[in-house]
Amino acid sequence: MTDALLPAAPQPLEKENDGYFRKGCNPLAQTGRSKLQNQRAALNQQILKAVRMRTGAENLLKVATNSKVREQVRLELSFVNSDLQMLKEELEGLNISVGVYQNTEEAFTIPLIPLGLKETKDVDFSVVLKDFILEHYSEDGYLYEDEIADLMDLRQACRTPSRDEAGVELLMTYFIQLGFVESRFFPPTRQMGLLFTWYDSLTGVPVSQQNLLLEKASVLFNTGALYTQIGTRCDRQTQAGLESAIDAFQRAAGVLNYLKDTFTHTPSYDMSPAMLSVLVKMMLAQAQESVFEKISLPGIRNEFFMLVKVAQEAAKVGEVYQQLHAAMSQAPVKENIPYSWASLACVKAHHYAALAHYFTAILLIDHQVKPGTDLDHQEKCLSQLYDHMPEGLTPLATLKNDQQRRQL
Repeated sequence: MTDALLPAAPQPLEKENDGYFRKGCNPLAQTGRSKLQNQRAALNQQILKAVRMRTGAENLLKVATNSKVREQVRLELSFVNSDLQMLKEELEGLNISVGVYQNTEEAFTIPLIPLGLKETKDVDFSVVLKDFILEHYSEDGYLYEDEIADLMDLRQACRTPSRDEAGVELLMTYFIQLGFVESRFFPPTRQMGLLFTWYDSLTGVPVSQQNLLLEKASVLFNTGALYTQIGTRCDRQTQAGLESAIDAFQRAAGVLNYLKDTFTHTPSYDMSPAMLSVLVKMMLAQAQESVFEKISLPGIRNEFFMLVKVAQEAAKVGEVYQQLHAAMSQAPVKENIPYSWASLACVKAHHYAALAHYFTAILLIDHQVKPGTDLDHQEKCLSQLYDHMPEGLTPLATLKNDQQRRQL
């Protein structure tokens, strides 16, 4: 039975003080990211308090019959709603603090958007699991105190994962352990009395459940969020850094898409299908942007086919950001997405569309048809570059006519 509490890997990941699992980052470390996460945790607590006050005021308003009391409650409710709105705006301010997550050694680049980690409350597994072991397996639960403590230490470490592959491995180790724990200690027909609470990463509103679905979904969300932070941290002035960024954003999109397809009824809005669809689009757009930067990094040669390739890639980036901005502008996502995220998506859509037009103009103006030019290949490339040519123009005729080149 104890294999439920052991690591999934054949060998222990790392032993520290005779423990099974890796440790998370030092929560007291004063890095920019940890400061932001600490501010997020403090705001979540304030939002929780405000939500409880609002719920209490709304309940009192329902049962109160005295007109003076009702008027006083309405006034108090307006103050609470105002405070709650201000707290949510502060949380949005943290979500748009993308500069902290960027690589600090590189020259100026257009920022990429990471996701913040979801915060949670402490959970004590010991009493519930010991009682269940005694009742269901007829064994003394105290014999497994060390294993239960390891599980709780692992959960605690997952609250502050390092921003690298070790952090991802830590989260996935806990996710795998949750599968073992769920199958052995959380029967579907019984509530175990453990309350798992996680805070919405975008609104700060707490959500609680007594089963492990919310716990597992939140760990997956944080895995995807951690990949986004790894991607934004990569050095985008090197080929290796850009390849790592592409990989990280694609992995983030994959994790979030798996979360959307697998956990379809999570009560937290940041993990709703609509929001996750937008977040997946955002990660894929940032991966596509990194692909463009990778192609452009060695320099863009003023050659016809090179310019065609760069123009196509720029147009693709502009297209995916345009689709992302459109998705961000739809209700109900629009009300919960930070405004600056939507603005940045809009700016990037126009920026990369303009780059596509610029490189297309360069190839049409600078590269005239000369003897020996592979017209068939150029015609094919130009036809692929345009979804549709302006009326009266064809790719081949345009390539041969200098006036039509300038007109296009």
